Amino acid sequence: MRPALERLRDLAWAGGIDRLYVHSPDRLARKYAYQIVLLEEFQKQDVDVIFLNHDPKQHASAEGDLLVQVQGIVAEYERAKILERTRRGRLFAARQGKLSAIAHAPYGYRYVCKREGDGEARWDIVLQHARLVKEMFTWVGLGGLSLGEVKRRLGEREISSPTGRTRWDRATVRGILLNPAYTGTAQYGKTRLFPRKPGRRPRRGDPPIPRRDKVPQATSPEEQEPIHVPSIVSRELFDAVAEQLAENCRRYRRQKKGTQFLLSGLLVCHQCGSAYCGRRQRRQAGPARYVYHRCIGADKHRFGGEAICTNKGLNGERLEAIGVVGYLCAAGRAGTPQA
Repeated sequence: MRPALERLRDLAWAGGIDRLYVHSPDRLARKYAYQIVLLEEFQKQDVDVIFLNHDPKQHASAEGDLLVQVQGIVAEYERAKILERTRRGRLFAARQGKLSAIAHAPYGYRYVCKREGDGEARWDIVLQHARLVKEMFTWVGLGGLSLGEVKRRLGEREISSPTGRTRWDRATVRGILLNPAYTGTAQYGKTRLFPRKPGRRPRRGDPPIPRRDKVPQATSPEEQEPIHVPSIVSRELFDAVAEQLAENCRRYRRQKKGTQFLLSGLLVCHQCGSAYCGRRQRRQAGPARYVYHRCIGADKHRFGGEAICTNKGLNGERLEAIGVVGYLCAAGRAGTPQA
């Protein structure tokens, strides 16, 4: 995502630009196909694009167009080579046991770069965060607590998450409890980027959802490189936590009763494009519960404390009744013999 480029395109579409100066074609886009699309788009909006590293006399000529195309292809090749060299350099550094290959330190550590560490990068333990990490391991490994209970305790103590949020996510807690770096061995290359698989084709008129072309996926242990770091918990406690989490997962699967709501996974908000989530709510007057569907875009904790949607909950009983009628009508039409 390039927000500045998107604003530039919007300004060109609105007619606010007559001439655009760009240092070189690779500054406009690193991929040749993107360059062609952008140049054609600016041409349709009557925006004259001038590259400063070109001869002004060759502008808008066959030679000038050929030079732009060649530079675009070379820029794409150069970008691919830079990424390949960077990957191989980090892999070599990881095999040498250097933490500069990982750089980012997990919660409980602080990354010290080469300049601050006298030429050698390292992880320093943050005592306040390390004590909290050890408590979390103790709660699960020795106390047998679930991820939800750990999350509740952290909320009661008003402890901020690693990203500074006031509410912890189960995924964040699980990621900490399953990170082998806390035992003294960090793993380089735990994930690798793979092309995103084609998903559901968006309907016409749906708001665009920004997605990356590649998604991270876990790699096998043989592809990972171990790097020694200061330990916070023992290996025995780490193994106990992993065993307890696996046991909690088995218990959850045995207790799971399947889909509780008829329209689960079928409702989409027309305003923000988010999914509706079925929930049960107790009535204020009386013990009876009622079902309603709420847009997850209205949950503030999912989007940094600010909701992206203002839609309120929908009556679940009425929606499910409509869904049952629609299903029976469709089944009746399917079972009607043709003349």
